[in-house]
Amino acid sequence: MTAALVNNYGPPPVTFVKGQGAELFDESGKRYLDFLCGLAVTSLGHADPDVTKTLTTQADTLIHTSNLFGNEPTSDVVTIIDSLIRGMPIGGEAGDASSEPGRVLFQNSGAEAIEAAIKLVRRYHGHGKHKIISAYGSFHGRTMAALAATGQPEKHEPFQPLPEGFAHVAFNDVDALEAALDPSVGAVLLESVQGEGGVNPASDDYLRAVRELCDERGILLVFDEIQTGFGRTGKWFGFQHAGVTPDIVTMAKAMGNGFPVGALWATATVAAAFQPGDHGSTFAGQPLALAVVRTVLNKLMAMNAPEVAQTKGAALSEMLQGVDGVSEVRGKGLLLAAELTADALGERTAKDVAKTCLEMGLVVNGVTQTALRLAPPFIVTTEQCQEAVDMLKKALG
Repeated sequence: MTAALVNNYGPPPVTFVKGQGAELFDESGKRYLDFLCGLAVTSLGHADPDVTKTLTTQADTLIHTSNLFGNEPTSDVVTIIDSLIRGMPIGGEAGDASSEPGRVLFQNSGAEAIEAAIKLVRRYHGHGKHKIISAYGSFHGRTMAALAATGQPEKHEPFQPLPEGFAHVAFNDVDALEAALDPSVGAVLLESVQGEGGVNPASDDYLRAVRELCDERGILLVFDEIQTGFGRTGKWFGFQHAGVTPDIVTMAKAMGNGFPVGALWATATVAAAFQPGDHGSTFAGQPLALAVVRTVLNKLMAMNAPEVAQTKGAALSEMLQGVDGVSEVRGKGLLLAAELTADALGERTAKDVAKTCLEMGLVVNGVTQTALRLAPPFIVTTEQCQEAVDMLKKALG
């Protein structure tokens, strides 16, 4: 069956047929611990009963009408997202937060949310102030404009010429950013933690300095929270660690717990630049997707997901630091990278180690040549964390 697939992912090393909580099972019934969560997506774990019930109930009620019409879950989801981004009580009044109220535009994926953000920046500033500065090591998606914004030149080359109006500077380097801010720059686009780039957190001081620069120059600050959003780093959104306010935020992944969905949040002032017909999507914001999102976000809030990620992430980090062959553990909350020593790797790469882990029953991935990424679900137990670390020890040994 897989022979008919385009080979952009390579042959799958295993076929999973069932998931439950933090566990996956393959065709033979073998059990795996999922410490990747489909790339930081299934924060509630697999087969969450409330998500399943919502899917089946909504599918039996109304799946799709298009954005020419409203649907019932929209208002609740918009209110929750705006409140979480602005750090205010759900459904609170504007006076409960110092930041400007926002508007939400739903999309089907993270890459689409980035595309929408790029278009919104250009619509807001108009011609001549269109350039977007992002960081080397960043990853913003694989559509053409999102790829152009991605700070990994090796991914650009096969698809040149890419759309113009993008430039890249060193991450966590305020001076490099300031030097790149010519009058054509309309926005700075950053991840609070570079996920695909190696799980590299931005320093709080860096993000505060970037906010100040953007304010001084009349430049929009866009945060890509697609991998870091909804509690993963120990805050609802990664930029909140630095106490800065965004102009635009993109999100996806965890908000659907596996259902394809994304969104863009922007301040009301910035969002007003989009007029009817400027951007759209046939499927984005459909009732099936938003019903799922509402259930997922309500469950994340009920468990206090940021606190869970912070507590369990600290415990997992401490376990990993005790592994012979791990030189550093970096990241925030339950988005971590274990940097492996040269002695532990030998002739191998982190990808090779991840393959060995998979054979043992642990799902992680080699996010760089020398580092493994771990992003387990929020419902992971201490015992499962210890079991995962024990498998990693064996893989390294």
